[in-house]
Amino acid sequence: MAVRPRVGQGGHVTALSTTTPPRLAPLYAAGFVTAFGANGIAAAVGGEHLELGLTLAWLGLFLALYDVAELVLKPVFGALSDRIGPRPVIVGGLIVFAAASLIGVFGTGPFWLGLARLLQGAGASAFSPASSAAVARLVPAQRRGTYFGRYGSWKGLGYAGGPVIGALVVQFGSTQWLFGILVVMALVTAVAVFVAVEPIVPLPRQRATLAVMVRAATDRQFLIPVVVLAVGSAAIGALTGMLPALGTDVGIPLLVSTLAVAVLAVTSSLVQPVAGRLHDAGRLGTGVAGVAGTAAVAAAFLVVAVAPSAVAVFIAALLAGAGVATLTPVAFAHLAGTTPPDRLGRTMGSAELGRETGDAVGPLVVGGVGSAIGLPFGFAAFAVVALVGTLVASRLPSETAPQQDA
Repeated sequence: MAVRPRVGQGGHVTALSTTTPPRLAPLYAAGFVTAFGANGIAAAVGGEHLELGLTLAWLGLFLALYDVAELVLKPVFGALSDRIGPRPVIVGGLIVFAAASLIGVFGTGPFWLGLARLLQGAGASAFSPASSAAVARLVPAQRRGTYFGRYGSWKGLGYAGGPVIGALVVQFGSTQWLFGILVVMALVTAVAVFVAVEPIVPLPRQRATLAVMVRAATDRQFLIPVVVLAVGSAAIGALTGMLPALGTDVGIPLLVSTLAVAVLAVTSSLVQPVAGRLHDAGRLGTGVAGVAGTAAVAAAFLVVAVAPSAVAVFIAALLAGAGVATLTPVAFAHLAGTTPPDRLGRTMGSAELGRETGDAVGPLVVGGVGSAIGLPFGFAAFAVVALVGTLVASRLPSETAPQQDA
C-alpha cells in the first residue's frame, strides 16, 4: 500500500498516512464540466438562437454573461477556498451550476436563458479555481506538473467536445436536453467530490494588508506566468472564433475550419500531460516552456497571416495547441510552487482572471485589426502580441523558485 502525506495544517501536507494516491478524478471531472458547459451551451444556443427567441444582440449578451461572472467572481471564490478549504467551494459551485442549468431546462425566453447562463458562470467561478487549488494542495510538490497537465487535459477535452456533443444533443433533442445533461453532470460530480476527495484543512492565514496584496500581485513570480497563461488563453479564444471567419473569407469550407478548431483543442489535451511529466522530470524548465509555448503560438498566427489556406489553418491549430499545452501546466506548477499554501486559492483565482482577460483580448485584437485592414493582418497583429509574451516568458526562471511568504 502506498504511503502518502495527509493534507493538513502548516503546508501542503503533514503527517504520513498509509493511503492510496490522491483521488483526483472528481477534480478532473469538475474541470471537464466547466469547459463542456461553457462551450457546449454557447455553440448550441448560437446555432438555435432564433428558435429560442434571441436576437443577435441578446445572443451576444448571453455569450458574455458566463465570462463576466467569471471575471468578477473567480478571485473572490479563490480567496474563499483559502478560508474554508477547497472542497466545500467546489461542491457548492457545482450545486449552483446544476441549479442554473435547471433554470435552462424549464425557462424560456431571453431573461431566463440569460439568468441560467449568468448563474452557470457564477458556479464555475467557484469550483474552477478551487479545483486548481485542491490539485496543488493534494499532490506532491515534485509531481505538480504531471497532475496539472492531466487536469488541463480534461478541461481541454471539455472545450473540444462541448460544441460537438452539444450540437448532437440539440440535433436529436433540444437545448433543454443539453441543460438537463449539465444538471446531471454537475450533481454527479458534486457527489463524487464530496465522497472521494479528502477534506483539505484550511491553513492559518496571515492578515494581508493592501500593500502586501499589491506586492504579491505585481511580483514577477506571479505576474510573468499569468501573462504567459493569458497569451495562451488569448490564442485559443482568437483561433476558436476567427479561424472559421478566415475560412469564410478565403473560401475554406466551414466544416474544414471547424475541424481545425477541434484539432487545436485535442492537440492541447494530448500534449499537456506530456509537458507536465517532462517538467517534473527536470527536462522542461519553466522558462523554456514559457518561451517555447508562446513562440509556437506566434508561429501559428504568422503561418495563417502569411499564407491563409486549408493547410495553414491545420498547421496553425497544431502549433498553437502544442504551444498552449506546453506553457499551461508548467505555468500553473510554477504558481503553485511559489505561492504560500494558505494563499493558493487566491492565486489560482487571480491566475484564472488573467486567462479570462486573455480569452477576451485575443479575439478583440484579431477582429479589431482584421476589420480595419484585413483578417490576415489581424492574425499578424496577434503574432506580435505573442512575441511580446515570448520576451516576457524569457524572464521566467529555468527552475521553479521557492515559495515566497509575502
